[in-house]
Amino acid sequence: MKSDRSMENRPNFSSGGGSSGSRTETQRGASPEPSCVSMKSDRSMENRPNFSSGGGSSGSRTETQRGASPEPSCVSMKSDASIIIPPYFSSEDMTSDPHEKKNNFSRKELDHIFKKLQEKFISLVKIELNTFKKLLSPDYPACSEGEVDDDQKEGVLTVTLHILRNMNQTDIANTLETKLAPACQRKLKSKLKNKYQILNEGISGHVKSALLNEIYTELYITEGDGGDVNQEHEVKQIEAASRKRKTEERPIKCNDIFKPLPDQKRPIRTVLTKGVAGIGKTVSVQKFILDWAEGKVNQDILFIFPLPFRELNLMKEKTLSLVNLLQSFFPETQDLKPRHYRSYKSMFIFDGLDECRLPLNFQNNENLVNIEEQTSVDVLLTNLIKGNLLPSALLWITSRPAAANQIPPECVDQVTEVRGFSDPQKQEYFSKRIRDKDLANKVFTHIRSSRSLYIMCHIPVFCWITATVLERMLSEAESGEIPKTLTQMFTHFLIFQIKHKSQKYSGKSDPDPQQTRTSILALGKLAFQQLEKGNLIFYEEDLRESGIDIKEVSVYSGVCTQIFREEHELHLGKVFSFVHLSIQEFLAALYAFICFIDRSVLNQQTTKNQNTELFSRSTMTDFLSNAIDRALQSESGHLDLFLRFLLGLSLKSNQNLLRVVLTQTERISHSNKKTVKYIKKKIEENTSPEKSINLFHCLNELNDHSLVQEVQKYLSGGGERRLQQASLSPAQWSALAFVLVNSEEDLEEFNLSKYHPSEECLLRLLPVVKISRRAVLASCNLGVKMCENLESVLNLENSSLKELDLSNNDLQDSGVALLSAGLKSSHCKVQILRSVFL
Repeated sequence: MKSDRSMENRPNFSSGGGSSGSRTETQRGASPEPSCVSMKSDRSMENRPNFSSGGGSSGSRTETQRGASPEPSCVSMKSDASIIIPPYFSSEDMTSDPHEKKNNFSRKELDHIFKKLQEKFISLVKIELNTFKKLLSPDYPACSEGEVDDDQKEGVLTVTLHILRNMNQTDIANTLETKLAPACQRKLKSKLKNKYQILNEGISGHVKSALLNEIYTELYITEGDGGDVNQEHEVKQIEAASRKRKTEERPIKCNDIFKPLPDQKRPIRTVLTKGVAGIGKTVSVQKFILDWAEGKVNQDILFIFPLPFRELNLMKEKTLSLVNLLQSFFPETQDLKPRHYRSYKSMFIFDGLDECRLPLNFQNNENLVNIEEQTSVDVLLTNLIKGNLLPSALLWITSRPAAANQIPPECVDQVTEVRGFSDPQKQEYFSKRIRDKDLANKVFTHIRSSRSLYIMCHIPVFCWITATVLERMLSEAESGEIPKTLTQMFTHFLIFQIKHKSQKYSGKSDPDPQQTRTSILALGKLAFQQLEKGNLIFYEEDLRESGIDIKEVSVYSGVCTQIFREEHELHLGKVFSFVHLSIQEFLAALYAFICFIDRSVLNQQTTKNQNTELFSRSTMTDFLSNAIDRALQSESGHLDLFLRFLLGLSLKSNQNLLRVVLTQTERISHSNKKTVKYIKKKIEENTSPEKSINLFHCLNELNDHSLVQEVQKYLSGGGERRLQQASLSPAQWSALAFVLVNSEEDLEEFNLSKYHPSEECLLRLLPVVKISRRAVLASCNLGVKMCENLESVLNLENSSLKELDLSNNDLQDSGVALLSAGLKSSHCKVQILRSVFL
């Protein structure tokens, strides 16, 4: 009985205690067992010892009294304070059968017991509360690990924190919990702070790094939609997001994603954050962890465990428990006991669900509740997400939109979306990224002059690419034509990376053309093949399949990011990726262009499974026309940006910039007149407004603005009245849609009658309807056919439409049924519908 709480119940000394005698086998088991009662801990005795009346004597007893084994009774009571409640001897104790009295206490007994219990409890709580009070004093040092493991303190702490939070004293509760946290928590915080305070923009460890807090610009995060997956190309999603009204959305600060919104009643356990590649999901995670590690926010969370999917992939063949997994990634947690994982508030961050190569079989994986049970990593993850393992732990999962549906909706409490930079945040980023304020203003002014570049700057990674290029070109160090198209910008970016690699590894300002060409072709092949498969993350087997030497590609970290982790004798391996999906698409286009020009390269590079149909045309015009057709046939639009780059590379000016990669014979002089004519023909024929918008971007890459200029003449010389009188072709109506969609002005109202009240005109202008707040389509001769297209607009996640006037149109019952289906969509935002149908 070494502590004050070593006995929960008082000892009951009966008349037979201490005696020894012979007993028959029917009374007890035959095995002789010494009975030694040890009371060294708080939980050493659940039931009091029962001493019979025999004292120290020895005598015989009958079979009906007790078992046969002789047992010495050894009671150890080493300190004066070993018994909280002294033994209470009543007359009943000496005369009654102890088995009958076990749970039958008199009121007098209970009064006595609980009086003493109250005294001891109050004394205990006073002592611990005084300790807590001292810990909260600024000049009091943090507690030692030994104090943390003290069961007495842990129990009182749990009650104290609960009461403080009920008193709305959350800050005091958080501070106290932090001061009493295990020493391993402070080690983990220190490790994460050191790791995440550095921001490696795009290229890990091979450029001058910046402190995250110095360069970080708050990202625009909104409440997301947990509905159907948006399968549009991610650049299209960015273009749509750039037009979305901020007043229609609820912004959420990164550090507040686990705080319920005003209309949410239940607590949030699991948050799924969506966002296109390069939009800032990983940087948001990095900032969240850094702010926590520095003690700024979310201090009620005791442990944060970042577990990126790209690293978990490398453990997919292992069998281990959740505790083993965490100890593998975080050796600092070796001293944590299983009960600590259940009692301490912890958070798991699974970054990059789109990079996951685990099956995540939620339906068929076994259920698991024991954190010490060994199984596969896939089973561990699905049970964590389902809440079987550590149901009180917080989970944050990030993903590109196309992969978000891997998590069952019932497992997610909150969906958020990272939207990148708003317009003011773009300017803020460049002012932080470029220290020279005048130069930063020049860079931003140039970006504003190109609508396509300005839209792309919603993506933080593209901001970094743009700053990398324009900071050099607009300073005295560089000269030449300032890039205005995406192809020009990415061409300059690739050149910068090639030069940087040469200066870093060979000390030469001019790179070796042959070595550079070989490496870029290898990376281009990887980009092209993996683009067709839809992969953004690659492993060593993917590189070997593309014929890439692993040692060689590691040198090219300026173009291909290498992420390598080796910790606690755990060799996880290497993971590769391009800085951004758009970089992969650019290199894929460059590879395709070279393969078409130089068939010997195509023959050398072609693998058994590679599709060579794209390269089968005989002339450059046919080759580009074939690429246009393939992009138009893609429902998801995954080849749209690839096509823009491919067309841009057909210009001699861009080929000349790439002379370090392209040979003299590959820099061909090609007339784009036929290609421009072919694109305009496709715009005229194509009934998909979204496809037409991308074709106008393709015309921009070819420096042809004729269609847009034709429409702008109507807009500037009399506006809508002239448009009503003009007989525009379908291509010109599509050009009008392109102009309006890419205008910086928000469209409050779209009135079809001001343009041309017809279904054909509305079809071409549907992208304008999507970005308008109010669409007036009354008395415009609309029928059933148009209802199908309007349904698709109503079902769009990024539509801004709030009011719709369809009065005086002969939509018929089938048309009304189609509209009803669109209005029922979870994405539909229409609040006002005017619909007096003919």
